[in-house]
Amino acid sequence: MIEKILLADSGVGNTEAMMKVLMDIPTIQRASVTVLHVVPSQVSAEGMTAKWEEGGRTLAGAIKNLDLDPTRVTAVLREGDPKDVVVKVADEIDASLIIMGSRGLKGLKAILENSVSQYVFQLASRPMLLVKDDLYTVRPIKRVLVALDKSDSARESLNLALTLLRDIKGGELTLVHTVSNLKAKLSDVTSSDPSQDPILMAAVSEAKRYGIPCKLEAPEGKPGTRICQLVEDRNIDLLILGSPDRRPSIAKGLPDLDRLLGESLSDYVRVYANCPVLLTRIAS
Repeated sequence: MIEKILLADSGVGNTEAMMKVLMDIPTIQRASVTVLHVVPSQVSAEGMTAKWEEGGRTLAGAIKNLDLDPTRVTAVLREGDPKDVVVKVADEIDASLIIMGSRGLKGLKAILENSVSQYVFQLASRPMLLVKDDLYTVRPIKRVLVALDKSDSARESLNLALTLLRDIKGGELTLVHTVSNLKAKLSDVTSSDPSQDPILMAAVSEAKRYGIPCKLEAPEGKPGTRICQLVEDRNIDLLILGSPDRRPSIAKGLPDLDRLLGESLSDYVRVYANCPVLLTRIAS
């Protein structure tokens, strides 16, 4: 399922630690990895030379630190605006997954401070694994939480979780049925008893085929707050949820301001969840 990984490495943060954790999972070990470092444009030749040399050292250090199979890794050094370059290179290599760091900026602040991860999150029609720079540690993946609804992207989240966990000894899956819109009423679509929830029970049936133990949770309270609290309570190592492509075709080059300003679950957990967040996406 994940055949080509684009690791956008800025030289800081936890992306390299995340990549190391993923490479412990058998299904990920078969993927090819492109490590990308972007050099910002400079106004002088001297400044550009310095930046390229610095970028080359950063990229070389990342390759050495990751210790990947040299036959399955490609190093790419590009010049330009990082947010545009990441989207472009992801398209060029047809990436199955983009891994990026995130400062965890929210809403309008993300716009004003030119958040690279938020821009790519908005405009790339590919799954993204966001790793906040301020995470204390990136733990080996054993406990995975999947937020489910009726969407195709949520179905993809479940499939991905099962693909990862079926090869992890002692892995555990936590399932919660929630809603993607933070303003929606949970009572309209979910059950207070998770064992009576048809969406969750269907997911449990699939997990049993792989021998993956499941825990079910009722979606009490506000969706975003509930998910982030479950991450804390269950020491979740990876949160996976769907992030449907809501952008109209006439505005593919424009960010979705509703999502940027905090109207969606995916944007909320991107900011507040205390673990890496994998956002699956199926473009419309």
